[in-house]
Amino acid sequence: MDEVEVVVAHSERATLRVGDVFLKVDADQARVDVEVEAMSLAPVPTPEVLWRRPPVLAIAALPGTALGRLGEPSTASSAAWTAVGAAVRRLHEAPPPPWPGRRRRDPGEWAAELDRECELLVTNGVLPADLVARNRRVAEAAIRPYTPVFTHGDLQREHVFVEGDEVTGVIDWSEAGAGDPLFDLATLTLGNEGHLAEVAAGYGADVDLDVVRAWWSSRALLGVRWLVEHGFDPFAPGCEVDVLRARM
Repeated sequence: MDEVEVVVAHSERATLRVGDVFLKVDADQARVDVEVEAMSLAPVPTPEVLWRRPPVLAIAALPGTALGRLGEPSTASSAAWTAVGAAVRRLHEAPPPPWPGRRRRDPGEWAAELDRECELLVTNGVLPADLVARNRRVAEAAIRPYTPVFTHGDLQREHVFVEGDEVTGVIDWSEAGAGDPLFDLATLTLGNEGHLAEVAAGYGADVDLDVVRAWWSSRALLGVRWLVEHGFDPFAPGCEVDVLRARM
C-alpha cells in the first residue's frame, strides 16, 4: 500500500482506507457498539470486523463498487437497484433490534424540530422562504404513525455495494435500530428519483411514494445547515438543495 485515503472526516468521526481495510475513528463508543451489533444481526451481507481498539474499528473492504454517490448519476444496472430493494425488504422483515434508531422521534417532536430548522434556514438567509415553505408542506406526510422495523438508518447509495446485479454488502450501521422503513427507502433514493420504481419493485410491497418524497424533503431540510457547518456542499448539483428545488 502506498497511500491512506480519507473517505470522510468531520468533527464527529472519520473513516480512512488503507489498502483493503477501512479504519473508522469515532469518539462515541455507543455509536460503534450499535454498528458492530447491528452488523451481527442484519440478514444482509455486511463487512467483516477485523479488530476493534477504541476509538478505532477496523473492517474489511467489500467486493464490488458503491451503488452510486449523491450528485452523480449511478452507473449500476436497473437489476442492481432492484436487488437492493429486495435486500432492504429482507432487512425490514427481520426482527428489529432491541434499541430505537437514532433518528426515531415522536411525531410531535419531529414536527417541532423540522419547524425550528425551517425557521433558521429562512432567518439566516440560507434558503428562500418559498422553497422552505413548499418542502415543509411536502414533509408533513412523513410525520405519521408507523410500525418500527429493523432499519439501517443511513442507507445512502455510498453505503451499498454491488457487483454486477448482486448486492455484495452494506456498510456504516451506526444509525441502525428500530425505525421507519420508508426513511430507509427515501435515503437510498434521495437525489435519484428515477430509480425509485426499481427499488420499489425489488422491495415487493406497497410503498407509499408520497411518504418517500416527504422524507426526501424532510431529510434535505434538516441536513442543509449541518452539511454546511461540517464542510460539505448541499448546493452542489444533484445534492440536497436540488432535491428541495425538485419539489417546486
